[in-house]
Amino acid sequence: MTTAESPLGAPDAGVPDATGPHAVPASGSALDRFEASWDRVVVWWDVGFYVVVLLSALAISLSGVGADELVPALAAMAVILLAYTLLGRRAARNRDQRLAVTYLLILIVATDVAVIQNQLGTFLLFVAFTQIWMLSERRWVSLVLSTLLAVGTTLALTAASGFSREALTRAAPQMGVALAFSILLGVWVGQTMLQTARHAQLVDDLHAAQAELGAVHHAAGVVAERERMAREIHDTLAQGFTSVVMLAQAASADLDRADVGAARDRLALVEATARDNLAEARSLVTAFAPLPLQGATLVEAVERLAARFEEESGVAVTLRLTAVPGLGSAEDVVLLRSAQEALANVRRHAAARSVLVSLGSEIRPEGLGLPDGATAVLEVADDGRGLGPHVVEGFGLRGMRERVALGDGVVTVTSPPSGGTTVRVELPVPVRCPALPVADPRSHP
Repeated sequence: MTTAESPLGAPDAGVPDATGPHAVPASGSALDRFEASWDRVVVWWDVGFYVVVLLSALAISLSGVGADELVPALAAMAVILLAYTLLGRRAARNRDQRLAVTYLLILIVATDVAVIQNQLGTFLLFVAFTQIWMLSERRWVSLVLSTLLAVGTTLALTAASGFSREALTRAAPQMGVALAFSILLGVWVGQTMLQTARHAQLVDDLHAAQAELGAVHHAAGVVAERERMAREIHDTLAQGFTSVVMLAQAASADLDRADVGAARDRLALVEATARDNLAEARSLVTAFAPLPLQGATLVEAVERLAARFEEESGVAVTLRLTAVPGLGSAEDVVLLRSAQEALANVRRHAAARSVLVSLGSEIRPEGLGLPDGATAVLEVADDGRGLGPHVVEGFGLRGMRERVALGDGVVTVTSPPSGGTTVRVELPVPVRCPALPVADPRSHP
């Protein structure tokens, strides 16, 4: 089709023009499917047309009329067949309105000629009214042509009876009913096909929107997974490799001083750290829980983390750890990674002599003692040089904030003028847990 209208004369504003700026995709679009189905249906229109015209010619031939009436009637039908073959069939497929209107005018005149010769020619009205609504793209054109056909047929029936008032009185009501039925049926069928095309277009639009939404969600998922992997690598492998480098440098210094025993101890730590890194890498690849949390509680994992940190850096670590009931594996991972990042920052930047790591729970004042008011609190406080006035947060601390924010928690970093830095992580405990006790302030041995 070359227009955006339904084949039965009802303009389709809901189906975009195939050549318009908002055309749907050429492959599998609603418009393509609509046109493909029309191409199949129009073949049956051809069959129905030829059958009706040939049956009308046969009925007139067997009616016993004389040659003076039979020949003009059959000639009119022959003109109809020839006009449809040359003009009507093409117009039904390419929607060329000039061909369509030309053919329909020939059809109307030839039908009236056949009716004048024999009233059985009114069988052709089944074809004529139907094709007017089938071929006309504009509804007003269909109305005008249908009216023209009804009036012409009424005059033809009257002429066949000698133009008497009685004949006109008989023919006019009959053709009025036929015209009304034709208009109602044409409008209804056209509207039905219009709604079908619009529905098909809406389905295509919905599928396109779903595909676009799926692509957006996929892209967002890819970005989120990439950021998650970046945080995991930074919190595990990158810190492990940093430890390996620092220990290797310390071992080299020990060898320069001919302190073989100390160098051997450093190399043993290098091997242990490398093995842990390898296990962490395997854990990341297979999407397991972090290695320190496999078969251990959060408190035990933080204890091992602190012991390794103290052994590698020489910074004294004091632990105040209280198990926080109700935490799930996701919250354990967030708190463990936060402790790793905080201790890594102490080793790289603080130049501290000691660090305090505490873990416990608090009841938020607005919680009024209810379970949903419980908050797990992790603090890592050092006695180092603190944060300067122009210090910019790095990737590690930003990643910690993002990780904690995903759990609806907050990260607070404070550094008083007297020195030292405290990193405080507050993470809500899921509602599934029972009421939590206040953290035990006693130091963990």
